[in-house]
Amino acid sequence: MTWAGGSFGPHECVLAANPGPMTLDGTNTWVLRSGERSLVVDPGPLDDAHLAAVAAAAGDVAGVLLTHHHLDHSAGARELAERVGAPVRALDPAYTLGAEGLHDGEVVAVGDLEVRVVATPGHTRDSLSFYLPSDGAILTGDTVLGRGTTVVAHPDGALGAYLDSLDRLHALAEAHEVEAIWPGHGPVIERALPVLDYYISHRRERLAQVETALGRLDATPASADPRQVVEIVYADVDRVLWGAAELSVRAQLAYLATR
Repeated sequence: MTWAGGSFGPHECVLAANPGPMTLDGTNTWVLRSGERSLVVDPGPLDDAHLAAVAAAAGDVAGVLLTHHHLDHSAGARELAERVGAPVRALDPAYTLGAEGLHDGEVVAVGDLEVRVVATPGHTRDSLSFYLPSDGAILTGDTVLGRGTTVVAHPDGALGAYLDSLDRLHALAEAHEVEAIWPGHGPVIERALPVLDYYISHRRERLAQVETALGRLDATPASADPRQVVEIVYADVDRVLWGAAELSVRAQLAYLATR
């Protein structure tokens, strides 16, 4: 299924031309509009053509928000902010420009648009999601993708925090506050709850597979060679992704070591 972005009510997803194994079709830059004003979420890579397209779509930008610091989401933030004359806000103050950092529970308002900040660490320490009550949608960055599953990359990523974040998102979907997921990569998910069910069960299954692999290797979470675990647990995954899989295994081993 090819994804090219598009319009969702008054809002728009502008797709960056940076496709790849980790970015799927490319980075989704979200333009959230309220009348003539907008908020831009994740400007994406430092690519002039993409940033020009975002600026043209966004009009009068009140602010630039980051779901997390990874460069495929944040590298273009300063350049875009300077073009449109808007501040950059993120959980990590190191990535802010001309404004304070964001915090969990904060409401960013532009006109009649409210964007509620939801801390969802795990993929990275600074991962945020942005909930739009008026649309029943949540922007998840890389916490939930539009296709496949995400990487919890040790040591910045932490599996315990990630599982807690999935539970938090699941509670919002179960309460019918969130119906749709607007991810940082891949297509929009119209039915959030079954995808979150899958994400949670998938992580639990992977953990069980890692524990089985430890038994085969006669190793503990502290003594295991992560690459050997990858070769067992991710044997059916394209080897081009084994580097990312090893980061996830390291996160899984760190989590198991604390149990």
